[in-house]
Amino acid sequence: MPKTRIHPGDVIDGFTIGELAHRGGMAQLFSVTHPDYDFPMLMKVPEMGAGTDPAMIVGFEMEQMILPRLSGRHVPRFVANGDFATQPYIVFERLSGKSLYPMLDDLPRPAEEVVALGCRIAMALADLHRQNVVHLDIKPSNILFRETGEAVLVDYGLARHLHLPDLMDEEFRLPYGTAPYMAPEQILGVRSDFRSDIFALGVLLYFFATAKRPFGDPQRMKGLKKRLWRDPVPPRALTPDLPKPLQEVILRCLEVNPARRYPTAAQLMMDLQDLSKVTLTARAEKLERDGWGAVIKRRFNPDPIELLRPQGAAETSSNAPIVMVAIDLSDGSEDLADALRLTVSRIIEKTPNARIACLNVLKIARISLESDLDAEGNNKHVARLVQLKHWAEPLKAPEGTITYHVIEAISPAAAILDFARQNIVDHIVMGARANSTMRSLLGSVSGEVAATAPCTVTVVRVRPPADAAE
Repeated sequence: MPKTRIHPGDVIDGFTIGELAHRGGMAQLFSVTHPDYDFPMLMKVPEMGAGTDPAMIVGFEMEQMILPRLSGRHVPRFVANGDFATQPYIVFERLSGKSLYPMLDDLPRPAEEVVALGCRIAMALADLHRQNVVHLDIKPSNILFRETGEAVLVDYGLARHLHLPDLMDEEFRLPYGTAPYMAPEQILGVRSDFRSDIFALGVLLYFFATAKRPFGDPQRMKGLKKRLWRDPVPPRALTPDLPKPLQEVILRCLEVNPARRYPTAAQLMMDLQDLSKVTLTARAEKLERDGWGAVIKRRFNPDPIELLRPQGAAETSSNAPIVMVAIDLSDGSEDLADALRLTVSRIIEKTPNARIACLNVLKIARISLESDLDAEGNNKHVARLVQLKHWAEPLKAPEGTITYHVIEAISPAAAILDFARQNIVDHIVMGARANSTMRSLLGSVSGEVAATAPCTVTVVRVRPPADAAE
């Protein structure tokens, strides 16, 4: 049988128990050491005394199932599990950084800091979702940071792994989560939508930007369901100097219908990385809550919530990919430009939720004394942006689905690859140089990208005309 109490100095499966690091309502965390491991570790031990909530036990089982299947810099490194028949525990790496929780005493935070935090958390969510896990308890105390800056998501007791049995859903009818951060569909019992984590991140961004929770902290189901029909006070009404693009991002995350939120955390991260690229809608301009007429209509005639059926992250990403189109504006080949546009238009037609990032690399010399103006006196960077937008006009893509990026770099291939990695790009589309002499002299950018890209690469070529018969 499991021990009812664990004390410093006890040895469990070779792990020597150290000091109590944290005591929560559902578990204790002890520092531990083991001769086979040379990094700091914590042992999480569930509370199992009288009156223990059965959901806590099930949640601990879920965490034992999920954590060993996770990897990467955005999750704690798993070490070992202990069986409930003897002593249940989870051992994982101890992170040196603190959680966001202590920052709650010093809110609101500057907009620049809110954006930077949101960007790092969105990147962590994108990584977690690619591993087929919905966290379902994103909140300040469950977000830590490594010394190198990456956000780390902890505590998977309420999480859902789409390839594992969902014991929480099978055994309990009430929704579980942290009240201020729960998404509307989560309140209704849906535990399989990645966009629930995007809603929770929107709550966190709102809270850190305004020092107010958008939906309060309700403790009863009636209060929780209020967010299905009552919109929050717009953030700029509480923090007037908040940038309009940031309000646009936050309110899009907080849409009741998941279909109106960001389709993926990667797309959210991309907007946070550069607010100047955010397409503004009526959300950005709001300074008051919706009138009672609209509220009553939503209360008694709610829009049907469009939910994703349980599916893997690969399928979700394929429905809303980030597609980077690397465009060589110096090539001058209309045939290649048309071929690129045709390829991109087919992608848009098949995946209407795709984000298209049009990118051009403005090549610079290693030691550059060049002017940033062209021969006509125009800023080269601005001129390239104008050219990119002109290139994309024939696509007739929905507003807000295309962004434009000019990057100054020594190596075009390296710049393309860096952008793809930093923005979690799913697909790169680019043209190949038409002139074989040029390729032999300068090398093939498309070949270098295709060889080392972290994603799918489509290289578009234009068939040369057949030689005329002599």
